[in-house]
Amino acid sequence: MSDLRNWVNSLPIFTRYWLLCTVGLSLFGRFGLISPHILILLYDNFIHKFEIWRAITSLFYYPLNPGTGFHFLINCFFLYRYSSKLEREEFDGRPADYLFMLIFNWLCSVIISLIVNVPLLMDPMVISVLYVWCQLNQDVIVSFLFGAQFKAMYLPWVLCGFNLIISGGGMLELIGILVGNLYFFLKFKYPQEFDGPELLNTPAILESYFPPQRTNIRGFSASVPRPGAPPASAGRNYFGGYNWGQGNVLGQ
Repeated sequence: MSDLRNWVNSLPIFTRYWLLCTVGLSLFGRFGLISPHILILLYDNFIHKFEIWRAITSLFYYPLNPGTGFHFLINCFFLYRYSSKLEREEFDGRPADYLFMLIFNWLCSVIISLIVNVPLLMDPMVISVLYVWCQLNQDVIVSFLFGAQFKAMYLPWVLCGFNLIISGGGMLELIGILVGNLYFFLKFKYPQEFDGPELLNTPAILESYFPPQRTNIRGFSASVPRPGAPPASAGRNYFGGYNWGQGNVLGQ
C-alpha cells in the first residue's frame, strides 16, 4: 500500500485526480454503491431535466463487467501514460494551460456526445489527449501490441482501426481524434502555420489558481514560436524541443 500511495503521489496533479476519480467512480458503480443510470450522459435528462452533473460523471464513470474490464484497463493505461507525459513534458510548469486543454476537450466531447448520443466520455477524452501528444511528438517511434512499430502520429488511427476490427467500434475513437485535432489546430497550427490569432488563450482565472511553476525551461512563453516566427526546424516539436527517444511496448 505504501508503494501504491507513493506511485499515486508521484503522478502529476491533474492526471492523478483524473485517474483516481475514474477508478473510484467506476468501482462505485460496479459494486452498486451508486446507480450507473444517473452517471451516464443522456440527452433528455441533461437538456430537459437539467441534470448537469452527468457531463462530469460520464467522464469518470465506465461500466465494469467481464466484457469491458480489459478495455477499461487499457484506457487507464493510456490515460496514465499520455496524460502524464503531456503534463510533465510539453506542459511542464504550466498547469493552467494543461487544465484549460482538458476543459476544452471535455466541453467539445460533451457537445459531440450529446449530438451523436454517446453516454460515456472516457474513450473520447483519453484519445483526445493521446492525439495531442502524438501530434506534438509525430516522429517518435512507438510500438503497439505484437511489436509493430510506427510513428506516433499514426497511433490514434491504429487504435481506431484496431477497435473497429476487434469490437466493431471506432466511433468513440473518431470523436476523440476530432476533439484532439480541433484543440491542436486552434492552439498550435492556426497561430503558427497560418499566422492567425491565438484563439485558445488560457483564462486568467485558471492561472491565478494554478500559476506557472517554472519559466524559460519548457514553458510556452519560452518555447512556443510567436505567430509569424520561422517554423521549427526538422526534428523539433511545436514547443521548440527535440523529439528524443523511442516509445515503449504497450504494457511496459
